[in-house]
Amino acid sequence: MNGAMAASSNRILLGPLVAAIDQGTSSTRFLVFNAKTAELLSHHQVEIQQSFPKEGWVEEDPKEILQSVYECMDRTCEKLTQLNIDISNIKAIGVTNQRETTLVWDKETGEPLYNAIVWLDLRTQSTVERLINKTPGRNKNHLKHKTGLPISTYFSAVKLRWLMDNVDEVHKAVVSHRAMFGTVDSWLIWCLTGGKKGGVHCTDVTNASRTMLFNIHTMDWDPDLCKYFDVPMEILPKVRSSSEIYGLMKSGALTGVPISGCLGDQSAALVGQMCFKDGQAKNTYGTGCFLLRNTGEKPVMSDHGLLTTVAYKLGRDKPACYALEGSVAIAGALVRWLKDNLGIIQSSTELEKLAAGVGTSYGCYFVPAFSGLYAPYWEPSARGIICGLTQFTNKSHLAFAALEAVCFQTREILDAMNQDSGIPLNQLQVDGGMTSNKLLMQLQADILCIPVVKPSMPETTALGAAMAAGAAEGVSIWSLNPEDLTEVTCEKFEPQINPEESEFRYARWKKAVQKAMNWETTEPIMNGNEESSIFSSVPLGFYILGSMLMLIGAKYIAGHK
Repeated sequence: MNGAMAASSNRILLGPLVAAIDQGTSSTRFLVFNAKTAELLSHHQVEIQQSFPKEGWVEEDPKEILQSVYECMDRTCEKLTQLNIDISNIKAIGVTNQRETTLVWDKETGEPLYNAIVWLDLRTQSTVERLINKTPGRNKNHLKHKTGLPISTYFSAVKLRWLMDNVDEVHKAVVSHRAMFGTVDSWLIWCLTGGKKGGVHCTDVTNASRTMLFNIHTMDWDPDLCKYFDVPMEILPKVRSSSEIYGLMKSGALTGVPISGCLGDQSAALVGQMCFKDGQAKNTYGTGCFLLRNTGEKPVMSDHGLLTTVAYKLGRDKPACYALEGSVAIAGALVRWLKDNLGIIQSSTELEKLAAGVGTSYGCYFVPAFSGLYAPYWEPSARGIICGLTQFTNKSHLAFAALEAVCFQTREILDAMNQDSGIPLNQLQVDGGMTSNKLLMQLQADILCIPVVKPSMPETTALGAAMAAGAAEGVSIWSLNPEDLTEVTCEKFEPQINPEESEFRYARWKKAVQKAMNWETTEPIMNGNEESSIFSSVPLGFYILGSMLMLIGAKYIAGHK
């Protein structure tokens, strides 16, 4: 009896709880927080399989993504029950997700019409080159004044265009008005709120701003952009704020709980790091690496290769806030590549041990341009290279070079951000899975020459989604007033090498980046018969013809001697 009373008193003390679905590129998580203290009470994580059907293609199964969400929810609820925490105290659910990843499904059957095309995917490179070639002055920033984005393989519109052009089921569903388009957030919210039986088809402003179909000034889908990509507006989800009740859970242990927060993962991390003031910034180390700086209620256009994106809009009647973003495609994905493709490590902790064992890359530089280069270059033709190898180089030096690559890429986007804002950051707030690597954090401080500050609770992305959900009108159990926000404890990494050494290593990195450029082009040189020909190259053609004429001439002279 006493045990039951203790359990019940525990439940009363906890007060309201808020959950978050964190659907990332490599895994799905479900986390539950105390709305009053922001304490993480329990969570569960499931890895997501990625498939690579062709070189440069990256896909995931939408049904596996959905199933992983249900599994994480069920397991977390079981864990809470074992902790004597009453799951009926969960009053709201937030969603945060990998951005840009593109899905199309049939609204009548509820079935996906193709795999999700992941943000890293490169199959649209020829489409992007064709679009850029059509713009005045071959300008990749042709749509930036409306979207804040360059024309790139990264964003959803070109992936959607590919699906409509190349997948019969998608084309037919669009023609017969059965198709629904969405990023991962839209797919999950639609399924969780009923699917084909009345599911809510919506997205939030942060996810919409990554499609190239959304006008970041009018804060809605743009008819001209939709016409440019030839996308029918009827297949698009309704755009909502990042914090409002979208619908109720329709199945499982949390049936009836409102889904009331939605933020793209990088925006969620900005909120979770409490970067609510103009000038505050955070860097997230996940599959990729994303540095966002809050620019307040006015969008700031970058002159140095950064994106202008919607940071958040925390309520229907609240103003939208914007951010400058530096996006790096490959960070944690490099660790996965070293493990799965090369087999030189078994786990990410082993990478840290290998690298720490040598403490240097011994002049080896790794540019992981597996999906081209994102910010600040936006160069889809770049490819990954390793420079500076000698007979002395071993896998430990390669491990160190891989960690340095993440840090150098962050330095590039931080430099661009400092140039755009004119006010250099004096420290970097960090989060994400890779921040558990202490050597990486120390290297980052050394290469940036500023302190790196890591919160003791690293799940800031999920926390941001939970905060948005708990603060929504009609839920209102999480206050976002600055004076009510919980003070976060942090670990600080100070630079330990002299700036001259840091600058030398960074200059060598920049040299390596130039070697990676213009490696891959999608359009081979063709002759009139659409076949590649060595004679298409004028200098080479002259050389070969000249050589042939000289040989004929030599034979002719020899025959007349």
